[in-house]
Amino acid sequence: MKPEQLLKPAPAGLYCPAGDFYIDPVRPVARALITHGHSDHARAGHGAVLATRETLDIMEIRYGEDFCGTSQAAAFGERIDIGGVTVSFHPAGHVLGSAQIAVEKDGLRIVASGDYKRGADPTCAAYEPVPCDVFITEATFGLPVFHHPEPKAEMGKLLTSLKQFPERSHLVGAYSLGKSQRVIRLLRDCGYDAPIYIHGSLARLCDYYVGRGIDLGDLRPATTEKSKPADYRGAVIVGPPSAFEGRWARRFSEPLISFASGWMMVRQRAKQGGVELPLVISDHCDWPELTETIRELAPSQVWVTHGREEALVRWCELAGVPARPLHLVGYEDEGEGEGEGEGD
Repeated sequence: MKPEQLLKPAPAGLYCPAGDFYIDPVRPVARALITHGHSDHARAGHGAVLATRETLDIMEIRYGEDFCGTSQAAAFGERIDIGGVTVSFHPAGHVLGSAQIAVEKDGLRIVASGDYKRGADPTCAAYEPVPCDVFITEATFGLPVFHHPEPKAEMGKLLTSLKQFPERSHLVGAYSLGKSQRVIRLLRDCGYDAPIYIHGSLARLCDYYVGRGIDLGDLRPATTEKSKPADYRGAVIVGPPSAFEGRWARRFSEPLISFASGWMMVRQRAKQGGVELPLVISDHCDWPELTETIRELAPSQVWVTHGREEALVRWCELAGVPARPLHLVGYEDEGEGEGEGEGD
């Protein structure tokens, strides 16, 4: 069997004809396998959804109980037969519940990695390499210029700013699923034990993370209607970047705007967004991690799904690994608004 017969691009997303299912489809389909809960990968309206328990719970939190017709939870490593095709889910290290999906038939294995990262992150299961014939990788930061710094060093910048400007409220922009919880946990791991205030849109997901055993410390609502700007002097407030563009952010005490994103490496993006304190913290692989992963797996082919496809395809070709771009559409360029290619 040729790889293209097992899994191929289609208008709705990656499609497996033998099993009649899609991976992360961009429109409602009869059967969907979902890698993780970000809304550009996990959409409502499918007939049947197979995903990890956490991803299903996150979809319910975001879309309501009727987000799909039927759902089935897959444990990591569990082998499930769908129409003669074996599928299994493996940790991707992106956000809580995120998974790579291995698709196997007639001795051929394709791994669709979804979004993934290799760095340590106590808020989700760590990425696990899955041997395969074809590796499908994202390329959000698929350019040689992207080398992400150590996250705790970036968090040190925030802690230093808190000491330098104790009179100012530090507003940290972080997307609601994954990034906000990671930022909060990074602060705790760096010794920050004061209350952290959160925008209301983060509450349910933060509660879910805590319910899954992830300690986020003392979290309190940043309810400006019931408080004075002085109440938040010297405090850390975490919220979605979109909230910082309106009246809500201006109510705090001399607000200092920060943003946690891999794209904060690009100074122009920080400047355009009015970000005073950019924090380069990404939930995706940088260029060295992408290339090292491909070297480690040594697949027969690499397919690149979204992001900077051409550069990574070219690197593979120079390394002697056949590669092709899939040109899938409908997946957000990370950090571009609240569409939530949030996993930046």
